Formats: sequence, structure tokens, C-alpha cells
Amino acid sequence: MSDNREIHGLAEMVSHPVESVHPQRTTRARPLLCTAVHVLVHTTRGLLDRTLVVVESQELLRGQKRGIAVALRKAKGELCKLEQRAARGRIQREALEDRVRKALQREHLSEFVMVTVKEERGQTTLDWQVDPALRRMLERTRLGRRVLCTDHHAWSTGRIVYGFRGQWNVEELFRRAKKGGVVSWGPSHQWADSSLRLHTFATVIGLMLVSLARLKLGNQKSAGSTMKALSEMKATLVRVRTKGLGRRATVMLAPELMAEQRKAVKAFDLGRWMPILLSSSS
Repeated sequence: MSDNREIHGLAEMVSHPVESVHPQRTTRARPLLCTAVHVLVHTTRGLLDRTLVVVESQELLRGQKRGIAVALRKAKGELCKLEQRAARGRIQREALEDRVRKALQREHLSEFVMVTVKEERGQTTLDWQVDPALRRMLERTRLGRRVLCTDHHAWSTGRIVYGFRGQWNVEELFRRAKKGGVVSWGPSHQWADSSLRLHTFATVIGLMLVSLARLKLGNQKSAGSTMKALSEMKATLVRVRTKGLGRRATVMLAPELMAEQRKAVKAFDLGRWMPILLSSSS
């Protein structure tokens, strides 16, 4: 779906019903309804040309409904207390409005909880009610949706969803790198900014190589387990006895490789650098 329009933000777009398109398959094989829209977004820095993808999620919708129900129970209790205090004349209008605003500031409550604060003849009153129609409209038009923003206009809708859903892998790798994971960032032993940037760049290259190795092998093991298995691929040099004089010759003995290691030998063409591995990968 392609639609060129100008909007002043994401809220205007998601406030309208999202059209259903062909479901995009995720890594969990659960169908999703997505809509891709090409927009020009007005910002303080000018116009931004972006592709927005609205993803419908029933799981997210159920979670937001539960959150609204919990927040609404708390807000009702607070509003009842404020209503009683206002009827007794024990709270000023400014303080009442501030307390009401704080009670309804979470979970979209202010959009369907109608509140009226009046002051007649020095008496402040509070009237409130929950509008079921506005609540249903909120659930139907805004809740249960994620808006993904990208400048990769040539990407398909499925690829954009896959990319955003895969961000947690990058975040997890960086978190482990800071804690001393497979490709640890520290200790750096660097002081200059340029040296720190170079050290960080080398760490990112290492993380990328680890990720590419996992993708190439196609296994479900962690990065640490994969690198440990690859590091155990070691050949043995043995000196042989000779009758002649001079330095004794050495012979390289092939290691015993596991199935994953034999797969790595073929995938990375390791026999090019250590031909003896080819005799172990058969």
C-alpha cells in the first residue's frame, strides 16, 4: 500500500483505523496485520521523508486493556475521595483540578473519563463519569498498534517489521559487551577520545563478525557457545624422529571435529588455511 500525504505527527495517523493487508509472518510464525504509509513529517528541523508501518498486535491490545482497567480502578477511588472532599468544601478549585489531572494522566484515562469541575456561590463541585463509547473507540482506533518509522523506502513491509523486531539482538550484544561478554569492550586502557572511538569501532566489528558467524552456521546456540566450539578446533604439531642430522621435522595431526565444527570448516573454507582440517571434516 502506498499513500502520499502530509501529517504533523504520528498521532494523527494512528488515530484513524488501520487497513488490513496481507499478514506478515514473524519469527514466531504468528500472522500480523500491517499497513505501510509514505508520509512527510513536519518537525522543528523541517520535513522528513519517512515510511511508517502500523503493526496491529492483539497481545499488545490485551496488555493495554489490562493496564487501563487497573489504572481506572485506582482513578475511580481517587475521584470518589475528591468528590466527597469537594462536597464538604475541604478543597479549593485549583487544588481539585490539579488532583484530577494527576489521577487521569495515565493509560489514556483522560480520553474517556469525563470530568466537570464547577464553582457556584463559593461551592466547588466535581462530577465525573466513564464514557463507554469513547473507551471502545479508543480501543478500536488507537490501542494495540505499534508505529515503526524508517527511511528505507525500498524495503518491504515484512522486512521493516523483521528489522525492528531484531533490534533486541543488537541491544543484547552491546549489553553483554559492556559486561565482558564474547567481544568485551573493556578494559580499553585508552585515554584519548580518538583512541576510545577506534577501540569502540573494533568492538563493533568484532560483534558483527560474531553475529555473521552465527547466521552463517544457522544454529540456535548463544554467541558464547558458538565461539567456544570454534575455538576448540585445534590441530596438533608432533616432532618425528629422523636418522639424519638437523632439526626434526613436524607433522600436523588433524583434530576430532564435532558436527558443528565440520560445518564451520566447510562454511568458512578453513581448509584453505589449514588443509589438515579437510581430513577431519569428511
